Amino acid sequence: MRNEFFEWRHLRIHVQERGEGEPLLLINGLGANTDMWGALAARFRDRRLLLFDAPGAGRSMTPAYPMTIPMLAELAVAVLDNRGVDSADVLGYSYGGAVAQQLAFNYPERIRRLVLAATNCGVGAMLGAASAMMVLATPFRYYSPTYFNRNAAALYGGRTARNTEVRHRMMNSRAKFPPSSLGYTLQILGGACWTSRHFLHQIEAETLVISGDDDPLIPVFNAEYLARRIPRATLDIVERAGHLFLCDDANHLGDRIRGFLESDASPPRPRSAISSVLAAM
Repeated sequence: MRNEFFEWRHLRIHVQERGEGEPLLLINGLGANTDMWGALAARFRDRRLLLFDAPGAGRSMTPAYPMTIPMLAELAVAVLDNRGVDSADVLGYSYGGAVAQQLAFNYPERIRRLVLAATNCGVGAMLGAASAMMVLATPFRYYSPTYFNRNAAALYGGRTARNTEVRHRMMNSRAKFPPSSLGYTLQILGGACWTSRHFLHQIEAETLVISGDDDPLIPVFNAEYLARRIPRATLDIVERAGHLFLCDDANHLGDRIRGFLESDASPPRPRSAISSVLAAM
């Protein structure tokens, strides 16, 4: 494992590289740091994993203003350039799924296959439970293990909600490099007005849209919507899985994602009249 830094837009950005093989870029969720990929990363020891902390999170500098989703897609390209990678498979989780969608639209030549996990289209998406959205509004769950433990069920669902041992295992990686309060707020502001509704039908990459059916933050409808709109998308709904399914059930999810990334390529689906109607919605 290598932890290094490079400069982007006058900010010091932390990038981490693990292993060797075909490159896989992992784009994390709101306020998260690279160490939180640990359980899933262990399932891809034969891949060259590229990870980075968004500005204001982990070991990256906090910016003076919000970084928009298109800016973060530009940062993802800068990470690939910094590592000397022309194109990679890309996995975007939650907030990182928004960045991955923008990356696939703006820089299609940089993506081989795309995985969108526990994410949505931004503005216009079906909102999660009110109790979950309230907890999400503050980064306090990163600072207080007690608060995280008490609110995990309402916020995350799935195994994290059901298993005390799983929650305790997660606490160390979450608290090790927590986001700054300002950085967290700027991340929320940076994604507040973003939407992919107008360009989903133009995403060219073969895509896996994967979601849990016990996710209080991102209802399953959002995954179904993404899969309908993206021309070469496959939908995978994981039973009894919550928002943190990449962490709390990494063995199972790692195998499902690997199956997609290593499967034979399928031909592009033709753009039908129905697709054209959906694109206009």
